Amino acid sequence: MEGITAIAQRMAQIQSIVAPRPPAASAGAAGTAVSASGTAFSDLLAQEVARTAATASTAATTAAGTSTAGTPTAGQSAATRLGGDGVPTELAAYGNGKIPPAALQEVGTTGHRLWAPAAQALTGLISAAAADGVKVGITDSYRSYAGQVDVAQRKGLYSQGGLAAAPGTSDHGWGLAVDLDLDATAQAWMRAHGAEHGFVEDTPREPWHWAYTP
Repeated sequence: MEGITAIAQRMAQIQSIVAPRPPAASAGAAGTAVSASGTAFSDLLAQEVARTAATASTAATTAAGTSTAGTPTAGQSAATRLGGDGVPTELAAYGNGKIPPAALQEVGTTGHRLWAPAAQALTGLISAAAADGVKVGITDSYRSYAGQVDVAQRKGLYSQGGLAAAPGTSDHGWGLAVDLDLDATAQAWMRAHGAEHGFVEDTPREPWHWAYTP
């Protein structure tokens, strides 16, 4: 009897080894976009959002605490002091994409808004460029969290070859980044003078994206 049981167990092992496995899906149902690893873009986006939510929460908690990173250095006001991640503590307390209207300011009369110090700096930059006969336009500025999700869905995640940061991590969500409308002359002017006004070109593949550095 023990011999029969042993034979039955061995046959079960062999069947489990040779049993055909279903092929991996190469496309999502109803045309859903799928990455090379077989993961739908919507799933990738959800994973990025989940991964960055904890980071954003930690940053806000740190900003609300008494970390030495929040201590202003010479020349810094309480409004512009930076946390350990380089985000002004005033903004970190709100959360990325959740900056209240009172903390934002219109850039001149463009209808675009940024964190107040950034808006003031960009207004001065545009005026300085105009004095040199150069036009600097704006195509995008502050983005709410919902706005970041929308851009990621339309343009794809930067980490996947697209043009959008994971929602909750974009400098647009802090009111610190702006997308500019620049011709060749304006691009050259920005590269020569942007830093004088606190703006840097910091994103590869996006020459229109300029971030304010307090």
